[in-house]
Amino acid sequence: MVTIKVPHLIDFVSDIFGHAESSTEEARRVATYLTTANLTGHDSHGVIRVPVYIRWKKMGSIIPNQTAEVVVDTPSLAVVDGKFGYGQTVAPVAVKIGIEKCKKAGLAAVALRNAGHIGRVGDWAEAAAAEGLISVHFVNAAGSLLVAPFGGVEKRLSTAPYCVGVPREGQPPIVLDFATSIVAEGKCLVASRGGKKLPKGALIDADGALSEDPHVLYGPYTPDGPRDHTKGTGAIRAFGEHKGSGLAFMCELLGGALTGTGATAPNRRFANGMLAFYIDPKVVDPAHFFDGEVSRYVDFIRGTKPIAGGEPVLIPGDVERKTRAERTENGIPLPDDTWAAIVNTAREVGVGEASIQRATQ
Repeated sequence: MVTIKVPHLIDFVSDIFGHAESSTEEARRVATYLTTANLTGHDSHGVIRVPVYIRWKKMGSIIPNQTAEVVVDTPSLAVVDGKFGYGQTVAPVAVKIGIEKCKKAGLAAVALRNAGHIGRVGDWAEAAAAEGLISVHFVNAAGSLLVAPFGGVEKRLSTAPYCVGVPREGQPPIVLDFATSIVAEGKCLVASRGGKKLPKGALIDADGALSEDPHVLYGPYTPDGPRDHTKGTGAIRAFGEHKGSGLAFMCELLGGALTGTGATAPNRRFANGMLAFYIDPKVVDPAHFFDGEVSRYVDFIRGTKPIAGGEPVLIPGDVERKTRAERTENGIPLPDDTWAAIVNTAREVGVGEASIQRATQ
């Protein structure tokens, strides 16, 4: 395991994207969002994605330095085309539009299509919450066949994230952010590179047997080589049996089909689609009942008697806040295989050895 200080990791990852044709501003932005995902404990959406992003860029699936285009614009609704730019570049544009419209109208919807990987969706819910707004996000990944629908063994769904953010006065927001599969694909990537193992039965092979072996998803691979989910014969399972599968299906229709990105299909170009709704609680609740009731209910849930020998009952976001504090102080731990893959990618794009050495100081 290698532990990297947060500023050093951001600098190093910025250097990688800067050498891969991104502007200084974009390189820094992508690096910061990826590192923030690691800070919150979402390693599956963190810097482990660097080799994947650079591979997509070389394939033409992601285009550096794109400017998002607003193709539909009404007082309460917008459609934003990301033009296959980095998600960390085009998603903030769509979110800002949603926030601005919601502040004027009390309610807004924004459809983002054709975005590169937008990373941890919780980032966008946190941005809305910082402005005092509730947000709900339905996301899909066109071309990213990873998940078997309930009752099946073949890949038909993306991991189709779903996210809700709720602001609190004087308190961190409550953010629920999860893939509708048992694990995000990035967690399979982490497990394949020597990180945290997959939970029991997270995958299903072509014969219907449950598995935790990433080879089921990726097929054969070397320790520091690429991972390609099209090479494996198995799939990730949807969480919650038919319920998670049904929610994923709706994310495909709303985040994918409705936005214009397209629901997941074989041989479709990778892109994230996101349909997001923004609500101003001050407009819905001028009497300010909401804030007090949220606080009361948070305390009510946390006050639940835990199971014998168990940890205290948590609410969404508690684990992320704890992890962020620990890793901000101590640095971000990365499995050796993960770090080796990032370093190899850095060398491939022309980052010098001095920059690699500085990252681990």
